Amino acid sequence: MSAALNGKTVIITGGGSGIGQATAILFAQQGAQVTIFDIDSQAIATTIQNADRTPAIRGWLVDLTNPDEVSAAFQNYFQIKPRLDILVNVAGGSGRRWGDGPVDECSLEGWYKTLDLNLNSTFYCCKYALEKMKTQKSGVIVTVSSVLGLVGGDEDFATHAYAASKGASISLTRSIAAYYAPYGIRANVICPGLIATPMSQRAQNNQHIREKLVQLQPLTGDFGSPQDVAQAALYLASDSAAFVTGSVLSVDGGWTVR
Repeated sequence: MSAALNGKTVIITGGGSGIGQATAILFAQQGAQVTIFDIDSQAIATTIQNADRTPAIRGWLVDLTNPDEVSAAFQNYFQIKPRLDILVNVAGGSGRRWGDGPVDECSLEGWYKTLDLNLNSTFYCCKYALEKMKTQKSGVIVTVSSVLGLVGGDEDFATHAYAASKGASISLTRSIAAYYAPYGIRANVICPGLIATPMSQRAQNNQHIREKLVQLQPLTGDFGSPQDVAQAALYLASDSAAFVTGSVLSVDGGWTVR
């Protein structure tokens, strides 16, 4: 077994499914001691089950939109683990169910819920991780954003609270990279395109969007896989990227290159 992360302690948010699950399993296979923070206990169990004989994954039930729960989770984590080497922020999701959409149509609930889900949760986790990393004078943060944090979406992707939250997570992570570099802390962003995950079921089931993939993601004309993003996260989290901080890595099959 390769061991690019041998002995590293890692927290992965949203590790119960999709990109988070693929990242948790890959990191454990690479020798990391992985802890998942997720709101779905069954999803956590599924990740651990899918990891098969990889023993280094544990899961904690945490509502990442609740700052008190996040604070308590990190406090409990540090009672067990003396350090945190890597934080991977994957947790997030669509706000369509609450009314996210174009600005003039977006509901106030959709706006607030989406920012809670995608931006505030990332801030809470970075806050408590950085308190420890700053003391350690080392650490890595990888934040999973979205191509919609970089470019505007047409009518098929006009969820403006989502785009705003993902764009803000890019700025937050780059600000962290700049400020905390003297403490030996690196922070980078991944911007996936359309990836075949539970979150993208609407797009996967939409024939019109599937037909657009030839233009949207011309490299393959298809959805990417969670493993594509997990491999990018592995690079940014590992010592192979020791001189990389503040970068925004698109994993999008060519979406943003046009």
